[in-house]
Amino acid sequence: MSMDPSQDNAQPNQGLDLSAVRSKNLPHEEQRGGPGQVANAAADPSAVPVPALVFDVDEASFNDVIAISDRVPIVIDLWADRSEESKQLSPVIARLVESFGGRLVLARVDLDANPRLQQAFGVESIPNVIAIVKGQPVPLFQSMLPEPQVKAYFDELLKLAGENGVTGHAVVAGAEQEPAGPAHPEAEEALSQGDFDTAESLFKAALATSPADEEAKSGLARAGLGRRLIDADPQQLIATADANPKDAEAAKAAADAEIVGGNPSSAFNRLISLIRVSAGDEKEALRLRVLELFEVLGADDPAVTKARTALMRALF
Repeated sequence: MSMDPSQDNAQPNQGLDLSAVRSKNLPHEEQRGGPGQVANAAADPSAVPVPALVFDVDEASFNDVIAISDRVPIVIDLWADRSEESKQLSPVIARLVESFGGRLVLARVDLDANPRLQQAFGVESIPNVIAIVKGQPVPLFQSMLPEPQVKAYFDELLKLAGENGVTGHAVVAGAEQEPAGPAHPEAEEALSQGDFDTAESLFKAALATSPADEEAKSGLARAGLGRRLIDADPQQLIATADANPKDAEAAKAAADAEIVGGNPSSAFNRLISLIRVSAGDEKEALRLRVLELFEVLGADDPAVTKARTALMRALF
């Protein structure tokens, strides 16, 4: 048995279908699709109908927008035509929000046309970007930022929203539903055949084009998981870790096996228990493995939501 993740010449593992790991834990993921796709709200209880992923609001319609924030985090772009920075930043914000495929929505407020909203938010300078989660304002940033930094703020916003139970996704009301299917069919097919080299290459190419592509992030993590489990006996990995509860490498291998076996809660409990009593490089390696397994399952998985809170407590 080899656990070396650098085995570039490993043969496809026909017995391990990593394409199904996420979908069996998240039934609605197959309906949701990748960034830019629209799901059928009637078939998906986590879907939240919206007029668009990016839309303008004014003083009269703002309260209607707040109601959405109980289920989907809202980014508020407080802008004005008189601000050149604001006009440059707004398209970047809109493009990034759309790339999250409905996990965020963007409401744009022209402050010159809506002075009462400017007063309500206490805006003294623009650009100014905040978020609304469960009706509560969350300050984000107040200056022109590079796109990667803006995305980082949105990533953190989604984590905060998830910790507060705001895990729905927006769908455009009245839009035609696209055929259900994987967002990256060739990569998913390679993954299902155990061809991890091809799968990794295709998922990396997708992420180079769209860094916020959650399906590609998950696919890349699943490919890494599959590579680690080539020729492994999952039950033996779990037994070895149970017999050596302080062995971090054994725990990581067993957690991999438990994820594939459909027992993510046990996998996360195993790793986070060790994080609590570890230090230095070992603690960091365990933390990174937990985060990678989060990507395998996806942020909406109940086991991930629970484990994220436990991980924060273990680290701090």
